[in-house]
Amino acid sequence: MTTTLDTMPVSRMRSRALHPYWLAAPGIVFLAIFFVYPVLKLMGLSVVGADNSFSLAAFSRIGHTDVYLRVLAVTFRISLDTAIYSLLLGYPLAYWLAGRPDRQRGKLLIFVTVPFWTSYLVKTFAWMIILGHTGVINTVGTQLGLFGQPLEILHNRTGVMIGMVHAMVPLAVMTMLPVMTSIDRRLVSAAQTLGATPVRAFWLVYFKLSLPGVTAAGLLIFISSLGFFIVPAFLGGRQDTMLAQLIITQVQEMLNWSFAGALSVLMVGTALVACLVYDKFFGLSTISGGTVRENKSWLRQVGLAILGGVAAAVDMIAKPFGRLLGGRHILSIVSWTIIAFLVLPTLLVIPLGFTSSSFLEFPPPGYSWQWFSTYFNSPVWISATVRSFGVAAATAVLATCVGGLAALALAYGRGRWSGPIFAFFLAPMIVPRIVIAVGMFYLFANLGLVASNIGLVIGHTVLAIPFTMVTVAATLKTYDTRLDQAAATLGANRLRTLFGVTMPLIKGGLVAALLIAFITSFDELTIAIFVSGGITTTLPKQMWDDMILQLNPTLAAVSVTVFVVVTSLLIIAERFRRSSSQNL
Repeated sequence: MTTTLDTMPVSRMRSRALHPYWLAAPGIVFLAIFFVYPVLKLMGLSVVGADNSFSLAAFSRIGHTDVYLRVLAVTFRISLDTAIYSLLLGYPLAYWLAGRPDRQRGKLLIFVTVPFWTSYLVKTFAWMIILGHTGVINTVGTQLGLFGQPLEILHNRTGVMIGMVHAMVPLAVMTMLPVMTSIDRRLVSAAQTLGATPVRAFWLVYFKLSLPGVTAAGLLIFISSLGFFIVPAFLGGRQDTMLAQLIITQVQEMLNWSFAGALSVLMVGTALVACLVYDKFFGLSTISGGTVRENKSWLRQVGLAILGGVAAAVDMIAKPFGRLLGGRHILSIVSWTIIAFLVLPTLLVIPLGFTSSSFLEFPPPGYSWQWFSTYFNSPVWISATVRSFGVAAATAVLATCVGGLAALALAYGRGRWSGPIFAFFLAPMIVPRIVIAVGMFYLFANLGLVASNIGLVIGHTVLAIPFTMVTVAATLKTYDTRLDQAAATLGANRLRTLFGVTMPLIKGGLVAALLIAFITSFDELTIAIFVSGGITTTLPKQMWDDMILQLNPTLAAVSVTVFVVVTSLLIIAERFRRSSSQNL
């Protein structure tokens, strides 16, 4: 009788193997060093006084200074308004997309994903051209006689809200859509069969089931908006200064780390409270399409009662317009209008990149390649472009490896630690980027990584890991783990199974994650502003510097280049992701 490893039962082999959670160890260590420690260190500086002793002077300064209190109020107000308006625009579009056939929905999603991943700088640049005193809206409006004088819709709250809602609606749609596609619409029909009106059936059945997606979208939009600085810096006025702009000023101009830390504590504290409330009622896993946590608290019951009241009120108001509101074409028209709002601003930049004029004017008086020639013949622009491609490529590989291993750990682990591990890897998406960037700047200054490509790769990888993990995890949801069990039965160890069975079958999802990580790095500005140190300039950082000085046609040419690169990579990523899902 022989007892070799090949004849050992699979159950005994598994008992001696390492737990799948160990696959997440590299990512946990990486994020602990380059994410958790810098953020905690920055927040710790908030209670350090001038003589390095414990002090609450920074918080006292915030509480006793009207200017800072006003900035806090403006930040929370803009963030909340952005979340509300983005949900109002995003919900009908997500609802419409959820009702499309799978193949058609996949094609239509490109109109959402491209605006989502297009650089904030490019989108903001587009709105500056559209909303300006001599911009597209004012030029067309005055020529058509719609209004006598140009509208003041730039460098004020109106411009800020338009720019931020335009940036956040895609996030709202992409967060709500997975929840909506999982809802069985026959439930609405069943409710109507039992006597409910179409309006009541929608609100009390469909909308109720979609609430986890709606609240998840609102949560992510609110938290993301807290750290915004690009849109208010270019589209807003002095009265629209937000908290992130204040933090940048304290670090870059005042070198007041204690006060910057105190402001960061307020921002992170607000984000954590919002996350805890959401996790209490739904569970953070629903952000990536997980199951909803059952909750029977009195507050939830009150919420459902309010929802019932809303359904009754809307039903009463909608009865006179029942046929009009029930038309199928109304929703399609609204959805295509929202898509136009998302897509057209960036497309308007394309003809400006080919203008023959030395100034930005729409429509262009003529067309020329001169500004692309200026871009490609500029050592500064080319150096920044090459660096962005190199850093993005390194980031893509590192983030996909780390995020992919974490996704595998969660897929195979499925124990009590899955929730905390998932939340930990999702944290860089939840903590405002400005706080991460400032914390990294402080750490890298001590490590000598400021103005280095390594520092940029590390910083961008931290931000890209949540996206790669979620992308690979979504692919693994349809993966048949019995194939791994079959490989183990035939004598393959876990490492051989991983490279010989699992990875080849999910390669489409891995490639999609790789491309998404590349785009995340290629478009990233917040980390670059601090870590580049003004020397190691990336393409977004160079665009930021030029936009601060003066808008010019070269920026339009650069924006067109960025838009083409991002759109091409997104189309390729979507094809790989779709092919991977079909193969599984």
